[in-house]
Formats: sequence, structure tokens, C-alpha cells
Amino acid sequence: MPAFTYKALGPGGGVQTGKLDAGDRNEALRLLDRKGLQPVSIKQASAEMSNRPAPRKAKANKESSATTGADGLIRLKQPEVVLFTEELADMLAAGLQLEPALRAMENRQELGSLKEVAQSIRHMVRDGTNFSVALKRTSPSFGPLYCSLAAAGEASGALDTILNRQAHYLKTLSELRSRLILAMIYPAFLILAVVGVIVIFVTILIPQLTQLIETTSGGKLPGPIVALVAVTDHFGQFWYVYLILLVAGGLFFKAWKDNEENRPTWDGMKLKIPLVGRVISSRFYVQFLETMANLVGNGLTLLRALELSRDATQNHSLRVALNEVIEQVGDGRSLSKAMIRTGNFPALLIDMVSVGEQTGKIDQSLRRAAERYDKELNNDLSRIMALIMPVILIVMAMVIGSVVYLMISAIFQTISNLNSRS
Repeated sequence: MPAFTYKALGPGGGVQTGKLDAGDRNEALRLLDRKGLQPVSIKQASAEMSNRPAPRKAKANKESSATTGADGLIRLKQPEVVLFTEELADMLAAGLQLEPALRAMENRQELGSLKEVAQSIRHMVRDGTNFSVALKRTSPSFGPLYCSLAAAGEASGALDTILNRQAHYLKTLSELRSRLILAMIYPAFLILAVVGVIVIFVTILIPQLTQLIETTSGGKLPGPIVALVAVTDHFGQFWYVYLILLVAGGLFFKAWKDNEENRPTWDGMKLKIPLVGRVISSRFYVQFLETMANLVGNGLTLLRALELSRDATQNHSLRVALNEVIEQVGDGRSLSKAMIRTGNFPALLIDMVSVGEQTGKIDQSLRRAAERYDKELNNDLSRIMALIMPVILIVMAMVIGSVVYLMISAIFQTISNLNSRS
């Protein structure tokens, strides 16, 4: 008989988890009802999961603790934000209202520091504060994008769906960072090796070669060696000046891009960076289309859905484009024509939106377009990861090859000079 793992609310409001044997899912639900439990989630357990010890997750959660800053806000780690989002989305999807769901999370022992977050948010929600505002006031770890999407979920009545999508996005982002770190470990070692080889060339081999050439060719050094020695001597004398200029330039650039007046310009420049700009655009299309599909599908007007989607967009350059779309839709134009007039949206996306407008199923068209761009985003990320290693190897080969070429050409020139003198 198959086994099912469940998460349910007890008579006192506490959350209980466990396993039970039942013939199918409906029978498992009936068994929970007989026990006086309200199911939150129920899944069939595989043989591998049934043999796995259950307390590991709880132990991991207890080991992680939140930190409270001087401003009184609770700071969470990324896995804790994902766990909070998943747990709350599951309870909302099971039919619980927001405040009872937060109370259930507050009463759970295994959530550790997330209980404080749930308690703080629940008190604000109970006093009439919007959930998205309560998130912002409780912890900066949720971020403006998270809070804007939560506001969109509140307005559309699809908070559980949007939270599930946000949890998926956060896990995807965390996985991408892990993959990037793992992919950069080997290149980092190669770069250190190249730096070490260049240091050996500049500090040991080139001075010895220079001394040898001076003694064998009457003190006349070949042009390539003269240039290389001049460059190394220059950097050896003024390295601190270049370091100061580099640090000052970095600080100036950071201050420039953090200025609100320059944010649209900087965000627009990021969209033009090869490969990276395409990834940023694809991520925006996926987020924009998914949010619009959820909002429109849950009964919000197109104009209100566009406003909430704009608020959930972090790139200021793209927000300017959405402002133009909102202005034109407010004047009575269709969404597809407004996108065409802005010139910031690809033709394929506009065509899919136009089909949705003609069939009256724009939410389905938006969701299909989001799935398409999600696949393109994954392909772009895979290509970037595959290109990292060859690019680093090519740069390394060019640097080492240039130094070796200069040394070999100097040696051959010295031999040529000796032969001509003899």
C-alpha cells in the first residue's frame, strides 16, 4: 500500500507532519479528516523518501538563525526566504487565509528564526497593514521585487501562485550563482597560475635575459626587450598610482550608477552588453509575462496589471518603456499596438499578445510567451557558462604567448647580431 506524507493543521492551529498508508490520495484525505486534521499538502512518498530520516530539514532550519540589525529589521539568509515563501504559498493554496497561515507558521517549532518574521508580519496584517508593506517593514531580505510581486498577488487574489513562482525564481537564481561559482573555480586557479608565470618572467627570466644580451651584444638590447623592460620598470615604480586611480575610478563609478538620476542610463547600458544584456532582457520578459498572466487571469484590468508589473520591474530603462505602454493603453490603444509604438519589445512577443487579444484569451497567450522566453533564458545561460572557459583560456594564451614571443624574438635577434659581428 502506498505511503503519503502530509502537512496538516491540528485542532489547536498547530502544524503537524507525518506519514500514513492509504490506497490513494482520496483515502488519505479521508483518514486525515477522521483525525480532525485540516490538510495543507499531501504527497505520495517514494521508497527512497520513506527511508530517509525526517528531522534533517528541521535541524538545518534550527541551525540557521536570523540577525537583527540596528534598525530593528530582521535579516534572513536566502534559503530562509525561499523556505518562508514555499511554506506560506502551500498554506494559502490549501485554502487558509493569510493571517491564519502566518499564525500556523508562527506556532511551528522547526522553522526557527522564521517564526519571528511570521509573528511580526501577522501582527501588522491583523492591524490592517498590507502584506507587501508588512514584508518591507519586517525584513530587507525580501527586497523591492519580492514586495512588489506580493502587492500584485494581493491585488489579484493569486498570492499563493505568485509566491510559488517567486520561490521558483529565487531557487533558480541561487542555483545559477552556485553553478557560476563552481564554473569559476578552475579558471580562477588558471588565472593565478598565469599571474605567477608572468611574475617569474618579469622578475627572474627577463632580467637574466637582459644581462645576457648586454654582455653578448655590446650592451645593445633588441627593441621588444627594451619595450618590455620599460613597461615593467614603469609599473614597478608607479604601481601605487595606478592602484589609487583604479580604486578612485571604482568608487566614482559606484557613486555615479547609484545616483537615481543616472539609474536609467546605467540600466540601459546593461541591456547593450553582449550576452549579459540578452539575459537581462529575457529575465524581464519572463517576469513581466508571468505577472501579467496571473493578474489578468485573476480579473484585474489590463491597465492595473500593467502598473503592478511596472512596479515589480527593477531595471529603470525597462520601467520607462512600461510607462509609455501604460500611458498609451490608458489612452485607449490595445496592448500589442502600445508595445509596437514603444519599440522596446520583440516582434514575436507582440505577435503572441496580438493573438491573445484577438481570441479573448490574453492571459493564456501571455503564459505561453513566458514559457517560451523562459526556455530561451535557460539556453542563453547555458551558452554563457559554456563560453567562460574558452574565453579565459584564449586570454591566457595571448598573454603568455606575447611574453614568450618577445623573449624568443630577443634571443634570435641577439644570435643574429652575434653572427653578423663574427
